[in-house]
Amino acid sequence: MRDTRESRLLLVLLIAIAFALITVDIRGGEDSPVDGARQAAATVFGPIENGVSGVVGPVGNAVSAVRDSGDRHDRLAELERENTALKAELGSDDRDRSRLKQLDKMLKIAGQGQYGIKGAQVIAIGAAQGFSWTITIDVGADDGIERDMTVLNGDGLVGRVTTVGPNTATVLLASDPDFTVGTRMEATDELGFASGQGDRPLRVELLNGKAEVKKGDRLVTFGSQADKPFVPGVPVGVVSRVDPSGGDLTRTLYVTPFVGFSKLDVVGVVVQAPKKDPRDTVLPKKSEPTPTPTVTVTVTPSAPADGQYQQEQ
Repeated sequence: MRDTRESRLLLVLLIAIAFALITVDIRGGEDSPVDGARQAAATVFGPIENGVSGVVGPVGNAVSAVRDSGDRHDRLAELERENTALKAELGSDDRDRSRLKQLDKMLKIAGQGQYGIKGAQVIAIGAAQGFSWTITIDVGADDGIERDMTVLNGDGLVGRVTTVGPNTATVLLASDPDFTVGTRMEATDELGFASGQGDRPLRVELLNGKAEVKKGDRLVTFGSQADKPFVPGVPVGVVSRVDPSGGDLTRTLYVTPFVGFSKLDVVGVVVQAPKKDPRDTVLPKKSEPTPTPTVTVTVTPSAPADGQYQQEQ
């Protein structure tokens, strides 16, 4: 239809009639005079509407499903984030429990030996400082740490402080080839010097070449003059091998250290030496060997069967 003056008048007229019918229908309620016409229109156009709804409905459902899927995905992502956070929190609790256990062992050693210690945490290993076996701890001069102080943990001797900064310090580990400490054998009091060998057992030279030593014997630090760099009585390790005595002036032992140098975390710097040598009191109690039960079997000869007895007769 072309846009003419007559067409515009017709459009205005149709709109006016539509508004009039709507007004009459609303006012008439259930008795509306156009109710019959509406039902007829529903009869004619209802199937078409249902068909369109049948086609459009799945599309709408699909759109809703996609939207709901996105919501579910967001919820799953949120749950995964919460799960990760919980695992991290549990992991943190595990680390805290491990550190508390290490601290408890270290305080026990400090109490037995009467060592005044300053607790510290390992924050770096010696890779940044060359090929030495060293660690960096998070205490320094501001915490009262000085050069040549003994460092221990809940298992025994860790090393000695070599350099000190305001808030950190470097510790030379007992496993370092440049490390040497005076030792004393448990019970026999035989003296020697232990040297580090990296990831191998410590090498100990006893001053007495004829000393009686066996595998399983234990050593502690002998101590230094003025208790620097070593205080006495700190557990060092257990004898794992003894070289045969060849009439030399010294005797060579190989000692497995009590401390695991590859898994250090919580350590203590001895800032106050004991008033007297604790001797062997700091060593852990030896585990009693479990006795092997002995079973005695008594064999009683059985009487021969009647048939066998008669046959032998």
